[in-house]
Amino acid sequence: MNLSAREIGPSERQRFNAFLEQSPKGHILQSWEWGEVKATTGWVPLRLIVEEDRQIVAAISLLKRKLPGINRSIFYAPRGPVLDIGNERVFKFLLGAVRELARKHHAIFLKIDPDIPVTNTAFIEFLHSQGFRPAETEEGFEGVQPKYVFRLDLTPSLTQLFENLHSKTRYNVRLAIKKGVKIKTNCTKADLPTFYRILVETAERDRFLIRSYAYFETMWDQLVPPGYAKLFLAEYEGIPIAGTLAFIFGDKAWYIYGASSNQYRNVMPNYLLQWTMIEWAKENQCRLYDFRGVPGPVPEDHPLYGLVRFKKGFNGDYTEFVGEYDLVYAPFYYWAWNTAEPLYAQGIRKLIALRKKLRKSR
Repeated sequence: MNLSAREIGPSERQRFNAFLEQSPKGHILQSWEWGEVKATTGWVPLRLIVEEDRQIVAAISLLKRKLPGINRSIFYAPRGPVLDIGNERVFKFLLGAVRELARKHHAIFLKIDPDIPVTNTAFIEFLHSQGFRPAETEEGFEGVQPKYVFRLDLTPSLTQLFENLHSKTRYNVRLAIKKGVKIKTNCTKADLPTFYRILVETAERDRFLIRSYAYFETMWDQLVPPGYAKLFLAEYEGIPIAGTLAFIFGDKAWYIYGASSNQYRNVMPNYLLQWTMIEWAKENQCRLYDFRGVPGPVPEDHPLYGLVRFKKGFNGDYTEFVGEYDLVYAPFYYWAWNTAEPLYAQGIRKLIALRKKLRKSR
């Protein structure tokens, strides 16, 4: 049968999402709604589908960023594209359609970081055969996804999943319950400021940057109404002391944001929050729970080893993805981008650090 490709508009939102949700490699970051979230931060979402016999066989949500002053742009497909990655005929056709779109929008390159384990050498060989090149930036590319995660297979029963926890993790979940920690699972948007206040406290303690409150409001407005996101708050003696934001799409769930107060950390709210989210994912027929990013292999004295140990305690599989790959359409501008963008990102980080320092000194 003949393949055809075309851009789609809002009238096909549900059809687009339905294809992604049933696809083994469908991802929330390829959803229509995630594109709308990113549209508030300067990206322009473009959705492309490939059809065969009037059925969608491939889809990609492209985020376009226009570069100032040079009439050029970049394309980024977070955790995309979505298709049967073993079907090289469809994959090549999709890439041809993206190239046509890139020509129309003067795109310098396409960046992808697909949900494919690094052990899939056939996929990596295919990327190279199509002209993709590895592009490990580690930092400085807005929206880049973690290369290393822990993932939990949810097909066993809840009883078995709990028994599979590391003994210390199981102990801490029970300790939180014994201490009287309660998880609020019916949060509304009125609870979002509480979560954000705790997140700010966490960021200042652990020295990482967070997005604005307006960004979290946008995520709520786009993802909570269709059932793609859920907020959890842990309370102790009636006081909110920790919170998490999780995504769910098709039969997969992701732990996205976590926050914990400086108070009452000894009652282990984060352990009970994680277990509650696992229960929630299981109740919603998910087959996979993703704990999201961790660093690559690190020694026990590494600053982030505590994060690794915490997530590892839930007995998920340590997964390394193939990482970032770029398909270059304009070599000179690509060289210029790789030269200028890191300097720009460093400047932005210094500016943010200076603003925080000035704010604290007031």
